[in-house]
Amino acid sequence: MADDSYELKVVDVVEETADAHSISFEVPAGAEEQFAYKPGQFLTLAVPSDQTGVAARCYSLSSSPVGGGPLTITVKRTAEGYASNWVCDNVREGDSVRVLPPSGIFTPASLSADLLLFAGGSGITPIISITRTALQQGTGRIVLFYANRDEKSVIFAGELTRLSAEHPDRLVVVHWLESVQGLPSQEQLRAFASGYVSYDAFVCGPAPFMKMTISALKELEFPRERRHQEKFVSLGGNPFGDLHDQEVAEHEIEDAERDLEDVDVPGADEPGPQGPVRLEVELDGENYAFDDWAPGTKMLDHLESKGVKAPYSCREGECSACAIRLLEGEVKMLHNDVLDADDIEEGIRLGCQSVPVTDVVKVTYH
Repeated sequence: MADDSYELKVVDVVEETADAHSISFEVPAGAEEQFAYKPGQFLTLAVPSDQTGVAARCYSLSSSPVGGGPLTITVKRTAEGYASNWVCDNVREGDSVRVLPPSGIFTPASLSADLLLFAGGSGITPIISITRTALQQGTGRIVLFYANRDEKSVIFAGELTRLSAEHPDRLVVVHWLESVQGLPSQEQLRAFASGYVSYDAFVCGPAPFMKMTISALKELEFPRERRHQEKFVSLGGNPFGDLHDQEVAEHEIEDAERDLEDVDVPGADEPGPQGPVRLEVELDGENYAFDDWAPGTKMLDHLESKGVKAPYSCREGECSACAIRLLEGEVKMLHNDVLDADDIEEGIRLGCQSVPVTDVVKVTYH
């Protein structure tokens, strides 16, 4: 397996709350292009493990790609989270951490759209990146609903206060504290969102919070293209090529675990083409075309064999870093632990697990 990781130097560690740390990295000279990112994306870290050699963990970027600030993730401890506790206990300024370049599709198509943002706990991490970036580069209005256990749990409290004061005409932040108001109900979330049905919605946080919020948005008939949910899954493979295999690697934000419903994927029972397939790909503004995609070969593997640097992280169908959108034709996924029925219906597939079903396949990377 190819290893595209880099050793990044830690240039700052900030204790945001008693159990959440922000870790800032220096991007090595010559790797600036590889570490260019969009708000809402994540980094994959190699965390040392006595049991498995390495545990790969994905942490969302809280920094903004504009403004010249350092590359920063925010990590919150979880009760049973080996990696999150290791990072908070051990990573200090001057250390080096092995990191894969940014990945993920939890990012606005337009920074000038009106945004309705929902965050629960440390789900604020990608949401604050989106907020910071949209305020600097966009023109739309932003409404943030931020749920926490109590006032001491609010990550970026001071930053949100400052941004609200600086942009009173564009940013509204609503804090929901369980210690004061109890857990939000689906009815309350629906009532809140009902005033912003024309906005693009982004939801990140613990699984029950996300499930309720998405259900509320569906009840308000938010269309799929304006309803975005961060995915939390377990990585079973090792994306760090020469390190020991690991058995478990969680995308840790809170103690979130997502139950993925069984989804029917078009083409799953199709026999597939008998000969080479034509593959046309749009990636980062470039167009590629190949007439020799062999049946049974995964799309990511074929693109890599052609020298195309297609995005990926886990290579196991357990994250969304390699997501593609079908424009023509069909593929079937050999494994999928992250896309739900709405994603499939929208034409989204996982490039690392997709093999051809039709003789021609055209896709674009998210």
